[in-house]
Amino acid sequence: MADFGSRARGKRVSRGDFCAAGGCALPTVTLGMGITGGSPAEVFGSLLPQAYADMQLVPDLQTLRPRPGRPGEATVLCEPAGQWLSPRHGRLVDAAEFSPRAALRRVLRAYGAAGLTVVAAPELELYLLQRSEAGLTAATPWPGAPVRESACEPYSLERSTHFEAYFDALYAGAGSLGISLSGHLHEAAYSQFEVNFEPGEPLAQADAVFRFKRLARELAARHGFLASFAAKPFLDQPGTGMHWHFSLQRQADAWPPVFADPQGRSTPALSHFLAGLQAGGAAAMAFFAPHDMSYERIRLSDSSPTHADWGEDDRHAAFRIPASGPAARRVENRLPGGDANPYLVVAATLALGLDGLQAGVPASAGKTPAMALPRSLPQALDALADSCSLRRWLGAPLLDLFQALKRHEHAERQALADPRADWDLKHLTELA
Repeated sequence: MADFGSRARGKRVSRGDFCAAGGCALPTVTLGMGITGGSPAEVFGSLLPQAYADMQLVPDLQTLRPRPGRPGEATVLCEPAGQWLSPRHGRLVDAAEFSPRAALRRVLRAYGAAGLTVVAAPELELYLLQRSEAGLTAATPWPGAPVRESACEPYSLERSTHFEAYFDALYAGAGSLGISLSGHLHEAAYSQFEVNFEPGEPLAQADAVFRFKRLARELAARHGFLASFAAKPFLDQPGTGMHWHFSLQRQADAWPPVFADPQGRSTPALSHFLAGLQAGGAAAMAFFAPHDMSYERIRLSDSSPTHADWGEDDRHAAFRIPASGPAARRVENRLPGGDANPYLVVAATLALGLDGLQAGVPASAGKTPAMALPRSLPQALDALADSCSLRRWLGAPLLDLFQALKRHEHAERQALADPRADWDLKHLTELA
């Protein structure tokens, strides 16, 4: 299953045990684990069982795939199930209420009830790195290779070919997992690449990003370097983004799409969707930028938006309307970093967009003080705590546990003499 940091938590089990149990058991304590393995003590007994009771991981067998490079093994995505009393909420809660994947499914059901279908396409950036006595450096394509990028080479085909063995393995592994990739390129920082995904159904796309991050890290380790999705590993280099494109269709009729009329002009619905994102953007930043390092990507901006603004084909805007024909009219959410949980990013974006469609208020133009986004994790968590919309859509248990974990991680980090070196680069480089 995906935890709040979109790391894979689970077990390796025999086929017989898996089939007999209809999945497997996992201690509920895993729901309360942060990126360092630490847990805020206050969540046990108030949100999670004090005794670390077991929950069941229920497999979604539609996601069952061969595990890349491991003949005879399969991998499957699961969601937690089981009930316990939550004193915080005064009722029995189900483990699924803490699941980012289950939260996204709830939002998508609301779109279905409204007669709408969403198409999503992510773009994911990553660094290929090595640790040395000098700290993090650009990766060499294989151990002992005589070549290393010493100056940034954006869009360099030659530099990309040095890593063809890695990307060949990455494409092959993605194919085994049912992930449709459309290409990759050298990005605007040294040793940084962007991978593009084919458009598809939002839950499947969030699954794809979750699985891709794990696959990229595993294969990089086998090739002798690191694949990192940390938001800002280098203060003087561009950050790592996870951009999502969303378009809407009506279930009864594929044409015209919701965001364009038959003449190809943007519809009021597009403006309404944007208005929902603007209204809830500050609160959603806790999901889009879930670590203290994430805000270095925002503050030290290089095409990283700082306001909940929108623009036609404007890469400095939070919400960009790419140049396209009417059938491909869409909104690109440029706020999330590569360290974000894809399920929470997509769930929050679509929930706020549906709020906007239902309210029918047009989006605000320009960049005003009211649109300023949080510049730190505590500010974003405060905004999330005040968001009635996201609490309604994603549920109080999920929001309460997420906030407790993130405040715990923030306190852990702040207690260190050099938070960036001793927390960010130690943990986020390999785990974000």
